[in-house]
Amino acid sequence: MAASVELVQPVEVPSLPKESTPVIELSPVDENRFIIKSPYTDREHLLDLDTLSHEGALLARALQRLKSIREDYATAPYAESFNWPEVLEEVKRLSQESGKPFKETSFYIVAFRSQIKPSTDYAHLGALDKAAHAEAVASGGFLKYWFGSPDPELRNLATCVWRSREDALLGGRGPAHRKAVGATRNMYAFWKIDQHRLTIRDNADEWVLEDWE
Repeated sequence: MAASVELVQPVEVPSLPKESTPVIELSPVDENRFIIKSPYTDREHLLDLDTLSHEGALLARALQRLKSIREDYATAPYAESFNWPEVLEEVKRLSQESGKPFKETSFYIVAFRSQIKPSTDYAHLGALDKAAHAEAVASGGFLKYWFGSPDPELRNLATCVWRSREDALLGGRGPAHRKAVGATRNMYAFWKIDQHRLTIRDNADEWVLEDWE
């Protein structure tokens, strides 16, 4: 869940059901403020919408609909691997529903492609990932975390959507992330980080998903 190779990468937990929809009970007051933005549903893993701008909160809510649309997402082009048109259509709907204009905003995305070693301890992998995720959420600006399940060759994809690259860098500076980084070589036969920029135009009328430069 980081922005560069010096920081921790998302680590996928194959034991969790792919595309699962966790359920957590919140008070009527909190359910409009805190949303589930990852497979983890403990309170420290929830996203506080009150910490975001109007545009960031709308995208975070719309990203609850994010899902893979092809089986080979581990190796397929990133933009073609998810239902981005549906997500962005939801941003536009939510914007119109709010009655407040959506101003052009860019967001930072990390895609972590990996191949897990057959010897990897999934329980340890999951513990590292969960701790790093809670740490990243606390740092702020972490809008979405998604990961799939390894394919027959143990290749996988995990992705993080951040408010900005600066937020991603800050989110990867804690001890839990450093610990996960230290375990990377022992857990992965291969890993690669791709960076992307998602720009949503005024009023969410258009959007562009491109490689980060």
